[in-house]
Amino acid sequence: MSLIKKAILYFAILLLYNCSSKKNVLEKVLATDNEKIKEVIKNSKQYELQIIYTQIVRDKGKITFKDYTYNLDASNYYYPASTIKFPIAILALEKLNTIENTSVNSIYTIEGSSEKLKFADEITKVFAVSDNVASSNLFEFTGFDYINQKMKEKGLEPFRISHRLSGSEPSNPLVKSVTLYKDNGSIEVFPSKLNEKSATLELNNLIKGTGFIKGDQLVNEPFDFSKKNYYPLETLHNTLKRIVFPEAFNESERFKITDKEREFILFSMQNLPRNAGYNPKEYYDSYCKFFMFGDTKNQIPDNIKIYNKIGQAYGTMTETAYIIDTENKVEFMLSATILVNKDGIFNDGVYEYNSVSLPFFAALGRELYAKSKM
Repeated sequence: MSLIKKAILYFAILLLYNCSSKKNVLEKVLATDNEKIKEVIKNSKQYELQIIYTQIVRDKGKITFKDYTYNLDASNYYYPASTIKFPIAILALEKLNTIENTSVNSIYTIEGSSEKLKFADEITKVFAVSDNVASSNLFEFTGFDYINQKMKEKGLEPFRISHRLSGSEPSNPLVKSVTLYKDNGSIEVFPSKLNEKSATLELNNLIKGTGFIKGDQLVNEPFDFSKKNYYPLETLHNTLKRIVFPEAFNESERFKITDKEREFILFSMQNLPRNAGYNPKEYYDSYCKFFMFGDTKNQIPDNIKIYNKIGQAYGTMTETAYIIDTENKVEFMLSATILVNKDGIFNDGVYEYNSVSLPFFAALGRELYAKSKM
């Protein structure tokens, strides 16, 4: 064999080796020997696992994204739980921003209650401890139709909100009237409004399990999620991208909020319960921060900021997060969802959050963080 042919063969082998050895970061992490990750990956279909990992590429002031996914499929339904509060909070401010003489500190009341609510306080509760009532209070200001339409306008689809997360009639399409006390002392009343009734979803995995608890009784039938909220992982992840890096999107795709309002949302997302006035013994740092720290109640180091929203209900745990380490110059985005319901019964409060979901989310976050530092 000639020297030239040998050289060509050598470089071909070298190129082939480099290509095969260059698994993307997410693939490497999911192939790790970490038992908490291995166990879930081995049974990923059972756990209905979906993941998105994003590297942020900065080039001369321009932001682009490099996405890596695992089992991502918007047609495979999972229950979004409290992640639905993410757009509720942002769009409450977007609507407020269209009304003169208002701010995040504006006060309002909801029909049937004399309690004076402040937008800033309700948003703080939504992110710090994922408060259901606070979310419903913000929802009454916006309503189903407004949220669904605005998400569609921004290209944040598929998506639909069909019910609140608290109250005796969560799916009632009638949104209550709201009285808004403007910052200049004037008052504006927004009348109650009948919103469109949500259609039945047509997706995979809408019928889950073997039974569910209704009242005090076990119903021996699969649980039907076809009337529930729908917020697939890619739509959730893209919501995060738009609020963290609006400049990476066209004007029509951005949330119509001021820089100050956006800064407030971001501050609320990373704020820890102890800094928001909650008892740290009950509401520890990782109470709503599952990636990296979900398996510990220790304080999160000051140099690590996690801008996120979590959801946890019906055995499904979901989180979307922008994670940044200011000391080590690490930043990435991560979204994941997992279902743990070994007994197949929904609404019984028996789920493997502590033994499977939290250890997996924590390990996944730590492994990706470690790889991002390299």
